[in-house]
Amino acid sequence: MTSPYLQGLLAPVTEEVTVHDLPVTGRIPPGLRGRYLRIGPNPLGIEDDSSYHWFLGDGMVHGIRLRDGRAEWYRNRWVRSQKVAELLGEPWPAGPIVEDFDMAPNTHVIEHNGDTLALVEAGARPYRLDDELRTLGPCDFGGTLKGGYTAHTKKDPETGELHAIGYFFGWEHLEYTVLSTSGEITRSVEVPVSDGPMVHDFALTQKYVIVYDLPITFSMEMAEAEVRLPYAWNDAHPARVGVMPRDGGADDVRWIDIPPCWVFHTLNAYDDGDRVVVDLARFPSFLHGGRLEGNPPPTLDRWTIDPAAGKVVQETVDDRAQEFPRVDERLSTHRHRYGYTVTAEAVVQNQAGEGLMKHDYESGSSETRLFSAGSGVGEAVFVPSAPGSAEDDGYLMTLAFDPVRQATDLVVIASQDFTGEAVATVHLPVRVPLGFHGSWAPDPS
Repeated sequence: MTSPYLQGLLAPVTEEVTVHDLPVTGRIPPGLRGRYLRIGPNPLGIEDDSSYHWFLGDGMVHGIRLRDGRAEWYRNRWVRSQKVAELLGEPWPAGPIVEDFDMAPNTHVIEHNGDTLALVEAGARPYRLDDELRTLGPCDFGGTLKGGYTAHTKKDPETGELHAIGYFFGWEHLEYTVLSTSGEITRSVEVPVSDGPMVHDFALTQKYVIVYDLPITFSMEMAEAEVRLPYAWNDAHPARVGVMPRDGGADDVRWIDIPPCWVFHTLNAYDDGDRVVVDLARFPSFLHGGRLEGNPPPTLDRWTIDPAAGKVVQETVDDRAQEFPRVDERLSTHRHRYGYTVTAEAVVQNQAGEGLMKHDYESGSSETRLFSAGSGVGEAVFVPSAPGSAEDDGYLMTLAFDPVRQATDLVVIASQDFTGEAVATVHLPVRVPLGFHGSWAPDPS
């Protein structure tokens, strides 16, 4: 039996492609100068494997280069881990790995300190890529990263530093780190936890680091049964939120119990006087390990944390199924008005989104932009129209499969005309398998 994660829009592509001068419907704004980057699992050497898990597929990065109103190129490249390099018959671009644990990162791709970084969680190291997505090798930030890294960093817009929380099943702690603008870890705090929890994301404000210690934990029983992703819902592991001052240590964490739930992704967080506001996508439970199907759908929630009182007030902002929340990242750690999500009823059923949502937290209103059935629309990345433009004055970029062409488009939407005609649609020559996260890497100003 073939895994459902090897079929349909999830089926891997088998070739690396480079195509120049892509056709465009509409007009690419001339101010968009940079690379749209997207990553996801694209397993190499797997043809029929019912035990394959989507989260563990070899990472493939996809890039579209925009400049002067043109789509200059599209290219896709596997990240050359040791395994991938061997399967491709290439030398491995060697570098530092952790305790012989190496994988081709598949979860997020960002730019920092002039480096393109492919990211994954659970103890593996990031991989550095060049501007044309060639693999340079695994990275420990000049020997300053003690262990693995994370899929979800948070950039402080004032300092440019990257904050992160890493985990590994063999640790009895989480590792909070701060990566400087020169590419070195300048701060590291080990936060003790029990049971080896999965910590996919976290939240950051100007004052605090917010830790999610939730009931999906490492399962030795699953590991001994050779389950490839040995993490499962653990009723015996209490759900709690940790609030740590950004300049504090492990002893300064204030742990607050909350009802059991699961969080993959934070939209944003900020300080509100003595309280902390966190907007996120929340699953009421997550009973099927890392598999999406069969779980209760995620909703858009707001958690208001009172560290002094030790209380968390949880509210549902929008009870429609949605995931992959994003925000104008210039507002990261600050109060935001707008947020963007992917409609997730289809995500829960078969890993394919078919619409985007825009939320106005000030008015309490929302808009929905629907795509054609079977589009598998992905996470929307916000790009400001100019460095100093107002919040929501910019564009949303997303990948969507075109069932008519049987190939994928990069769709550019004016965020202030969310349901209107796309500003530009860049027609890629191939299908991009459904993936996880992406980012916009602007050209240096």
